[in-house]
Amino acid sequence: MNREFDQDQELRVVVSDLTYVRVAQKWHYICIFVNLYNREIIGYSAGPYKTAALVQCAFASVPYSLNQLEIFHTDRGNEFKNRIIDDVLIAWELNDP
Repeated sequence: MNREFDQDQELRVVVSDLTYVRVAQKWHYICIFVNLYNREIIGYSAGPYKTAALVQCAFASVPYSLNQLEIFHTDRGNEFKNRIIDDVLIAWELNDP
């Protein structure tokens, strides 16, 4: 991304990461999607496991079409680099705007 965090088009660049929080003496995970255009959280999911399914749920929670998405940036953790997420990204590329 070359540290180009200022974007002039909505939903062109979305970044995501997973983090963990302690809930009732156990670790839980939160996956957040952020639109760099306005720093809005556009999707999220939370659960007890750090998995591709958690990321898939975050995608499903996005209330916008991501057909104009040009860059989806993550830290490339195992939750993001697998067949489930590849299929989600391919589906967005194939949809008409």
